[in-house]
Formats: sequence, C-alpha cells, structure tokens
Amino acid sequence: MNASVRAVSAYLPEKVLDNAELVRQFGVWTEAKIFSKTGVLRRHVVDGELVSDLAVGAGEALFAEHGVRREEIDFLLLCTEFPDHFLPSTACIVQDRLGLRKEIGALDYNLGCSGYVYGLALAKGLIAGGVAARKVLLITADTVTRAIHPGDKSTRTIFGDAATATLLEASDSEGVGRFSMGTDGGGADRLVIPAGAWARPSSPETRAETVNRWGNARTPENLYMDGPEILKFTLEVAPPCFDEILRFNGMTLSDVDLVVLHQASRMLLERVRDALEIPEEKFVIDIENYGNTTSSTIPLALRDAAREGRLKKGDRVVVMGFGVGLSWGGTVLRWGV
Repeated sequence: MNASVRAVSAYLPEKVLDNAELVRQFGVWTEAKIFSKTGVLRRHVVDGELVSDLAVGAGEALFAEHGVRREEIDFLLLCTEFPDHFLPSTACIVQDRLGLRKEIGALDYNLGCSGYVYGLALAKGLIAGGVAARKVLLITADTVTRAIHPGDKSTRTIFGDAATATLLEASDSEGVGRFSMGTDGGGADRLVIPAGAWARPSSPETRAETVNRWGNARTPENLYMDGPEILKFTLEVAPPCFDEILRFNGMTLSDVDLVVLHQASRMLLERVRDALEIPEEKFVIDIENYGNTTSSTIPLALRDAAREGRLKKGDRVVVMGFGVGLSWGGTVLRWGV
C-alpha cells in the first residue's frame, strides 16, 4: 500500500512581531538590515499559547478547509520540540481536544528542522504496514520563541511560531517516494537549549544571563545556535542528500517541478540553491512572513505554493529538511496523487 499527501493546512498565532518593533526594542540595526540578514519581514509569535493550542488550531483548519472528517483519522503524529508537559504525550491531549476517535494511535516525536520529512516517513510506514489503516494526521507545532532570550538579536530576528496539519492517505499511486536520511549527533551542541531538562536541571546558575561580544543576551536555558557551523553543516549534507533523493526515486533535476527546503533563512536557502544549481523558477523561498518555524516551514511553503498555483496536481516536488540534531532527510512527493 502506498501513501499520498491529500491536504495541508496551517495555524498561526495572532500576535505578529515585525522588524520595526525589533528595531524599537533593540535600538540598533534597521528594518532593512534585519531583512537583508534573514529574509524575514515579520513573524507570528505565541502570547501564552501552548503547543496543543497551535496543534488544535491547525487540525481544525484542515477539517474546515478541506472537508476532512475527524472520524476518518486512524493515527495522529505530532512533531514538536516544545510539548505541553514532560508527560503525557501532547498528542494525547490533541486527540481529545480535536474530538478524534479513541480507537486510534497518537504519539509525539521530538525533531525540528527535518521533522516534517521524518513525519512523512513515519506516516508512510504506518500506512504501508497496515498499522494505521488508511488515514494519518501529521501535525507539526512549535513555540520556539518561548525559548529565545528577549535580548538575543541573533535568534529573535529569525524564528517564529506556527503549526501545520497534513493528511496522508493510503493510495494506489506512490505519492510519497523513497527517503534519504541522516543523523550526526556529534553536532548536537550547535543548535541546542543546554539547560532546563534532566541533563542539566534548572538552577540559579542556568538562569544567569550573559552577553556576548555582539551584544546578544542569553542564559543556558535559552536557545543557542551556532549560525556559521549550521550553515557549514547544511552545505556539507544538502548536496549528497539531494542527489540521493533523485537517485532513489529514479529522477534527474529536469524531472523535478519544485524544490521546497527547510526555510532556515533566506541567505542559507540562496547558498544551498546555488550549490545544488536549482533554477529559481523551481525553488521556493517562503520565509518573509513567518520566519523560521522549525518543523512547520516545509508544509507552510507547500500550502502557499499550492495556493499560488506554483504546485499543481501531479507535480513532483522534492522536500528536504536539515538542522537540529544534527539531522537531515528528504523525499519526493507527487502532489495530490
């Protein structure tokens, strides 16, 4: 049994943080400089909402926009790095709040930038193995801005919050292709929240603020990203991963209609596009109104490309994510088939 992506919807928090507000808060840089460095004009940020709130919003949007009936769902996958609780699984909370049947499986998995791709692989496996019968609801939801220090320009300008909901369904056609994946846990410290969990519990020391030479403030309980190292890592893994995706699926670049990568930053995307020699008309950059929403960037971009007519039924789209973990992965989707 094969699987296909049937619908994608999204939910964005109401609060919007634009570059003008960041300039007012920081008192340095300009709106133009922030945009030139990140490609972001504005980003949605939570104002007290939990991941379950965002996930439920995305699920309800899917039901309303695409005529999906909640009683059809056979399994719920929730990708998040910011669960409501250490336990229980936030997916269990979302199952109840969405009014899904009790006779389904539901679980969280913790992954960020490549999380959507890994969710596609999990959903395909559940369908192909007969575990989830026919329909899997894949939700991505993160509230990454909760973990960012208000005084950290390097991350506040990049990240935003969002949730998406994707319906995957059993299909006679191979709507989700073969996957290329990789993991390098040796680079875990390049994108990390160092303290606050069991490895380094919260304490006065982990809540102590430091300021680096660029004026960015943070504590060990805040998100830390080594931008240059993440860029270096991406440029190392993206080309062989992309080549493997094409080879595994019996394709060449000329067979690809669209390429949707994790929307980390505009600069990184342009560097990767150049490295892969992808024509601009086949490449999606969809970050200026959302920022980097971690696991939700790829499905957000797919939704927008479909709305804009760039992604049509039967099109072959390469999706590829890379980042926190360190982790990467990709596949080919036949859109709507």
